[in-house]
Amino acid sequence: MRLGYSMSYWGGAGLGPADHLALVREAEALGYESVWAAETYGTDPASLMAWIAGQTERIALGTGVLQMSGRKPVVAAMTAATIDQVSGGRARLGVGVSGPQVVEGWHGERFERPLARARDYLEVVRLALAGAPVSHRGETLTLPLDGGEGKELALAVSPVQERLPVYLAAMSPGMIALAGELADGWLAIHFPPEHLAAMRAHLKGRDIDVAPMLLTLVEEDQELAYDMMRPMLSLYLGGMGSRRTNFYNRLAASLGFEKEASVMQEAFLEGRQGEAMAMLPDALIDAMTLCGPAGKLRERVAAYREAGATSLIVGLVTPTRRLRSRQLRLIAQLVRASA
Repeated sequence: MRLGYSMSYWGGAGLGPADHLALVREAEALGYESVWAAETYGTDPASLMAWIAGQTERIALGTGVLQMSGRKPVVAAMTAATIDQVSGGRARLGVGVSGPQVVEGWHGERFERPLARARDYLEVVRLALAGAPVSHRGETLTLPLDGGEGKELALAVSPVQERLPVYLAAMSPGMIALAGELADGWLAIHFPPEHLAAMRAHLKGRDIDVAPMLLTLVEEDQELAYDMMRPMLSLYLGGMGSRRTNFYNRLAASLGFEKEASVMQEAFLEGRQGEAMAMLPDALIDAMTLCGPAGKLRERVAAYREAGATSLIVGLVTPTRRLRSRQLRLIAQLVRASA
């Protein structure tokens, strides 16, 4: 199982650029195979990966994930190819449809036909990265436009890698099937191993990188570990989406926590974040994160491997560079021990 480190979202943790870079370099020294940067409406992950490329040697550089509404697919291909060039062939392009709160509120587009849009997006990215003239007739995208003066254009820079890996963040059966059809990897955010094993069937047997992305904390005091997970997980389930459309909340409901997820979301959206955090059942935290003593997490990592995970991408919740450095070391040790 390959190990990745998600820098997640910058801001709020009191860490500056020098801290983040030091942690990435430490992850590389510890044998982490990849580093990933997230995107919402803050830092730009592509810029971060290009910056890190010049200050690392081996670690793969992933966008985890670029929002499809924020970059047209040809621009995503240009971005990935450029990072691949400056890094000597270490780029990974992770993309996702995001959700209506960000797509409509930040990018000014309707969140419509996400599955069709993702298909068109991946097909165009593939064409562009292959160096082919881009001609596409899809449900949501036509290139070149009909009846105009545009012509078929090809990407003017080639990636170093013969096939630059493209990852799709996917939660629904249809989106997971699309990852199996067109992507090189599936980013499974907050999936427990049991759910991962069941949903993996939608990949139709294609051999791609199955990469759960999980908030992770190695902590012998289990109650302290739960409490440290509550702020970030409650943000995902309560605030990363509208009242009507929150895919992480839906995931929690599908895992058997429908009532708890609904009540917690309502509290969060009404501004009662402290209550929302307290409402999170320990069992739900266990299901959607890696959280607790090293022995427990070794067994959990082994369960992910048994479920078909080929990579594990961890995000940290500890507040300081020193504590995050310690977590990187502990996680690397327990993943090796779980093999």
